[in-house]
Amino acid sequence: MAIRSTLFILLLAVSLTHGFKIKEATIQDIHLAFNSNKLTSRQLVEFYLKQIQALNPVLRAVIEVSPDALNQADEADEKRRASGGNSAGLEGIPVLLKDNIGTKDRLNTTAGSLALVGSVVGRDSGVVERLRRAGSIILGKASLSEWAQFRSLNAPSGWNARSGQGKNPYLLSAEPCGSSSGSAIGVAANLVTVSLGTETDGSIVCPSSANSVVGIKPTLGLTSRSGVITISPRQDTVGPICRTVSDAVYVLDAIVGFDSRDAEATREAAKFIPYGGYKQFLKEDGLKGKRLGILRKLFFDLYNGTVFNHAFEKHFVTLKQRGAILVDNIEIANVDIIVNSTASGEATALVAEFKISLNAYLLELVRSPVRSLADIIAFNNKFSAQEKINEFGQDIFLAAQATNGIGEAEKNAIEKMKRLSRDGLERLMKEKKLDALVTPGAIASSILAIGGFPGISIPAGYGSDGIPFGIYFGGRRGSEPKLIEIAYGFEQATKVRKPPSFKP
Repeated sequence: MAIRSTLFILLLAVSLTHGFKIKEATIQDIHLAFNSNKLTSRQLVEFYLKQIQALNPVLRAVIEVSPDALNQADEADEKRRASGGNSAGLEGIPVLLKDNIGTKDRLNTTAGSLALVGSVVGRDSGVVERLRRAGSIILGKASLSEWAQFRSLNAPSGWNARSGQGKNPYLLSAEPCGSSSGSAIGVAANLVTVSLGTETDGSIVCPSSANSVVGIKPTLGLTSRSGVITISPRQDTVGPICRTVSDAVYVLDAIVGFDSRDAEATREAAKFIPYGGYKQFLKEDGLKGKRLGILRKLFFDLYNGTVFNHAFEKHFVTLKQRGAILVDNIEIANVDIIVNSTASGEATALVAEFKISLNAYLLELVRSPVRSLADIIAFNNKFSAQEKINEFGQDIFLAAQATNGIGEAEKNAIEKMKRLSRDGLERLMKEKKLDALVTPGAIASSILAIGGFPGISIPAGYGSDGIPFGIYFGGRRGSEPKLIEIAYGFEQATKVRKPPSFKP
């Protein structure tokens, strides 16, 4: 394939800087190169810009590159020189943001919709403020399917009006999965060092699994949602998507904490943040003594006799060899209801919450072509060809517009989800004394989503067609330290991830 040959020649030409290979480099690798004068932040950003120029026309992972990225890189280099050449954390590290995370700069924040091009936020979102304080470089905005996916059940999870369909870098014809697909594709294809995604139900962990990267869905409120275009403040969370567990943890350390603009949720979750941060839980022997519950029924049993199933059976052996205690064939009460968004009440609540959240976000904008969900529906009708209304419709937008706040139906749905979580995951983990649940990919994302519980997806293998799949560890609120130990221990024991192949 001529296009692929040209891309590989170009990528090979720019992959080395003073003998340092940037592709697949971790944050620690990059800091070592910074501090030994083998790399500058400007060279790092220039590398990623060339990667984006070469690959993004095919992958469509990046909607927009920051016109200030190189200036930010120069500032990071000057700061490093002034401090004697030492850097750590996210200093001078480029980050790609999902396009629903607000930035007070020359980048747009649109959630993938043409309706919000040109809108202006009053200030950076809470997580971006923390990234800037940490010295990060905001490289650009990643594509997403937030609008298309929520607008219609028929919309592909990777499509948005601003950039079209995102492509899985391992198999270009495969589904990239989930509304944070651009963030996952970006780090998988080495278009950036690290990225941020958001999740309502599966939108971090599903694209992480499908693109062979690590995704952390934090406990609800551990990271601020202020300045983020959300669907539900009851479920939405911002989290890192990276190539390694350690990189994801470095990003998590930078973005957690109390935010007065998201006070209720972040104050409640702040009690879970450990003194000294999360890096201390990157332990190679992190699996030792951990009790892991295997949810076979409804999840693993779906894949009996497949490459997928064989891979997981091998992983279970590895988990035991590394000291984990497997509690097999456990069952969550009413799990068939929990994973059915209509039966659980999730769909009823989300539609109403989306209208409330979106209208509140739009009203706070300094400048915007639209100020309400009703305005966006009208925009979509007016520009139906660009927004693909004939193909995807906007039935859920219309259903959301028809709601009138949180009424009895919504209150009952929310109470039902609380009950399902309390009598389901929470009770099971207490009774079985579990440290984490184990499921394939993001298939059980709703179990964690409706209760605001955390989870981590890690690369677990590749199908016969080369499509990646992940393993998902989930737990109770505030269990990130244990989940990080488990995830890092698994990653170091298996080292499954490999760079993408870009097969057509």
